[in-house]
Amino acid sequence: MPDFDVIVVGEVCVDLILSGNVEPRFGQVEQIVDDSVLTIGSSSAIFACGAARLGVKVAFIGKIGDDTFGYFMRDSLAARGIDVTGIVVDPEIKTGISVILSRGADRAILTYLGSISALRFDEVDQTLISRARHLHLGSYFLLQDLQPDIPRLFALAKGNRLTTSLDTNYDPQRTWDSGLRNTFSYVDYFMPNETEIHGITGLTDTEAALNQLAKELMVVAVKRGSSGALAQSGADVVSAPALPVAVQDTTGAGDTFDAGFIYGMLSGWKLSQALKLGSICGSLSTRGLGGTGAQPDLEEALQYLPKEPQG
Repeated sequence: MPDFDVIVVGEVCVDLILSGNVEPRFGQVEQIVDDSVLTIGSSSAIFACGAARLGVKVAFIGKIGDDTFGYFMRDSLAARGIDVTGIVVDPEIKTGISVILSRGADRAILTYLGSISALRFDEVDQTLISRARHLHLGSYFLLQDLQPDIPRLFALAKGNRLTTSLDTNYDPQRTWDSGLRNTFSYVDYFMPNETEIHGITGLTDTEAALNQLAKELMVVAVKRGSSGALAQSGADVVSAPALPVAVQDTTGAGDTFDAGFIYGMLSGWKLSQALKLGSICGSLSTRGLGGTGAQPDLEEALQYLPKEPQG
């Protein structure tokens, strides 16, 4: 039996989250925010934490700098039971950081890439991949040094009989390409949000974009914020509502959705149930500041899941 349910390959950074109903202004204007938190950042790490919170055995491959932020991230992941032996320490770079101004359902983000973009294929511990059931990769467009070899990475996973999932996250360059489709033939579960699927397909209608990508991928699940989620496999289209919660911060909601959705798919659930669990997990995660502080465990999430056969 594999040692890990999921191996995560992706970016590592901290998040400094400021919350308040203000907009930044130049001219040396100082404004007061309501709260701040320095916490686990990066799509991939937030996904890893969400999956571990649900009871999934997780290992992580990424890169940090030899600095306080890097060790904060490594220690925080390890404290959640995530295997961090695949995290590379590079003394020549700084660990990435995102500064986020959160206003409930909306955010403004400034990111210093640093270690985020610096992971290379030759730094990926291939033995870890061979010890897992599933490979997940986040923030495709930010992994600049790894990007040319991502199809090779996914082919390696498929060669080791892993299932795979991909969440591109936002493309700061807004080209929405960079060879992305070269990876599609190796991807089992593709999980963009609405902005991302519109950018990737060039279509502004979400259902049309979903249908287009469903012709290229086995399963596509689209995150729609307060409107819930849609998924399509072949001609089968299912939907799931968002939970009505008091939203404090949406940071990491999509990544926590991914964790719930992948938990359901790895457990052999029907697509509709896995999508509902993803939507539940994503919704519940918005109750607190930061991407990981309000992530539900499996017992809590299942309280909101409608009962139906899961086979």
